[in-house]
Amino acid sequence: MATGLGAQESGALLLDPASAGFDPRVFDDIAPRVERAIADRQLPGCVIACGRSGGLVYLQAFGNRAVEPDRVPMTVDTVFDLASLTKPIATATSIHLLAERGRLALTDPVARHLPGFEQRGKHDLTVLDLLTHRSGLLADNALADYQHGPEESLRRICALGLKAPRGSRFIYSDVNYIVLGEVVQRVAGESLAEFTRRELFEPLQMATTGYRPGPELRTRTAPTTRREGKWIVGDVHDPRAHLLDGVAGHAGLFSTASDLARFARCLLSGGSLEGRQLLRPETVATLTAGHAIPGATPGSSVWRTAGWDRQSGYSINRGVGFGPRAFGHGGFTGTVLWIDPDRDLFCVFLSNRVHPDGKGSVNRLAGELGTIFARALGERPPAPDPSSP
Repeated sequence: MATGLGAQESGALLLDPASAGFDPRVFDDIAPRVERAIADRQLPGCVIACGRSGGLVYLQAFGNRAVEPDRVPMTVDTVFDLASLTKPIATATSIHLLAERGRLALTDPVARHLPGFEQRGKHDLTVLDLLTHRSGLLADNALADYQHGPEESLRRICALGLKAPRGSRFIYSDVNYIVLGEVVQRVAGESLAEFTRRELFEPLQMATTGYRPGPELRTRTAPTTRREGKWIVGDVHDPRAHLLDGVAGHAGLFSTASDLARFARCLLSGGSLEGRQLLRPETVATLTAGHAIPGATPGSSVWRTAGWDRQSGYSINRGVGFGPRAFGHGGFTGTVLWIDPDRDLFCVFLSNRVHPDGKGSVNRLAGELGTIFARALGERPPAPDPSSP
């Protein structure tokens, strides 16, 4: 059952769907799908939002924020652990902002900004290689490598060898983005948490977005699973980010649906929102352009941007009917954001599907909801660009 605060109570004003180009009758298909998934214990609840560059059109909470130890209804202002949505929203955007300011280049060897990284054949790996997951680094190094603090964790990452030759295949890697988070810190001269707060989230008035939420935000943060016998609420679920003191390039960001809507609107508007230019249009174009990368099998390829997914084995949460330039990402905890510049459309799906037992599954559901929103627009996207997937 749909529940929670109304959109205006949450501070988010909704556009009239019909005036924004949507057929609101199609939205009636959303609740039955979500409620069926909740009944099947695929998630305790969720918050769903969609809109266009001009604003939010749909914002609704379903189910419960928590089912253990007590049942707490979901509300549209619930704060979620974004997990890997941290990668494109915090880390990749920060890298591109620093590049725009001339502080680094995407073609720079990573070791230029992180001395010691060049060990064991990594001397020619570039920032772009890490952004697109074509570096050849492994997906995750051992959790034991993080047991002795951030400095020793980084030393052990720098000592890693490659699992595959640079550029030879796509390996989705948390290590890539842990390194990129460190690059941001080295180049900016401040932590990734501080840089993103000051340069991204405060200018966009994303007041609930950031690392390590404080006491007030924790009171409306969705729990995930247990750690050392206690429910994880407001602390990052990812074990490596947890051992990195909650601030990392691959995970650790928390946010709400309304805040992510503001971020998506900024990208759809060429880097600006409500008169504030965050990124230049050409920077947004670089951030969202497609890159073909060899796949895991000979002759196959995936498409990524320099920060986002586009078409890969991870794109099950991508709606059918999106345009050829759509880009998005998911997070392990049950979070999804897709943005479609061809249709001027964004879709936000936030859940804590790992609560309470880690067994939920939401990627197909998120893709189905994206399909509904695309269908509600009715219009057909442009023909694919030959250089696109």
